[in-house]
Amino acid sequence: MTPVGVTSLGIVVNIALGVVKIGVGVATASQALLADGLHSVSDLVTDAAVLVGLRVSGKPPDADHHFGHRRVTTIVTMFVGAALLVTAGWIIYRAVAAHSEIHATDGMGLAFLVALVSVAPKEYLFRITVSVGRKTGDSSVLANAWHHRTDAFTSVAAAVGLGGIVLGGPRFAFLDHLTAVVLSSFLVVTSLRFLRDSVNELIDRAPMQATIECIERTISETSGVVGFHALRIRGAGGMLTLDVHVLVDPELSVVEGHDIATAVRGRILACGCDVLDAVVHVEPARQEDEQAPPADAGGRQ
Repeated sequence: MTPVGVTSLGIVVNIALGVVKIGVGVATASQALLADGLHSVSDLVTDAAVLVGLRVSGKPPDADHHFGHRRVTTIVTMFVGAALLVTAGWIIYRAVAAHSEIHATDGMGLAFLVALVSVAPKEYLFRITVSVGRKTGDSSVLANAWHHRTDAFTSVAAAVGLGGIVLGGPRFAFLDHLTAVVLSSFLVVTSLRFLRDSVNELIDRAPMQATIECIERTISETSGVVGFHALRIRGAGGMLTLDVHVLVDPELSVVEGHDIATAVRGRILACGCDVLDAVVHVEPARQEDEQAPPADAGGRQ
């Protein structure tokens, strides 16, 4: 199955689960199942974001978008993250405000069954998405797979809470509200992560230091590179883009310098740091540059 195919399957599954969970949650007044259904919707959001990333952001640059279209995914995710945050807040408010309104447990058996049965398709979706992500090396697909696993965990939590109500009777009805708050908290964390990552990309924040160091090692270990400077890295739709100036022997020909730049770019794209594109500039090294230690030991120029 292709990344687009498995992501489309995720959309279908999450729509079905979201509709059933939210519908049964409303019908049975189960705050926990309603929160679980909204968490399934959050998986639907990531599916849609990945699908947009695969279909839209992959379009080449054009006259109006010189750097391509990957930031479309960033903007969509940011707005959806805000909407999910508001929804999670509403669920928490309802669970707390209505904690004394429900004294009967009618329908909680159905809510329990729905939560329990929904674990299986989410676990299957996780496994097949992980398989496709690993085969294709697409980090966005792999990340989406783990989000499916998170939804499976929240369904387990909902089933436990609702099961306690079914077995314990009316005196355990508070578990429905408590579970709703816990599951909505997961949704809050997911929403904040969407917002944080989107804002970081829009303000061109650099990646984690470990990623920067990995890229620096890759550059400095490329044959023919004397040193480098002006390394700039930013996010773009879940991937990274960068530009860097590498220093080479000034006696090399233009062709040889270009070959080194090509090698640097190829190694960066293949280093496993999710780099989408790299622009490598070549500069002649001065004598003191050629005598400097390797870049990872202080040779960055």
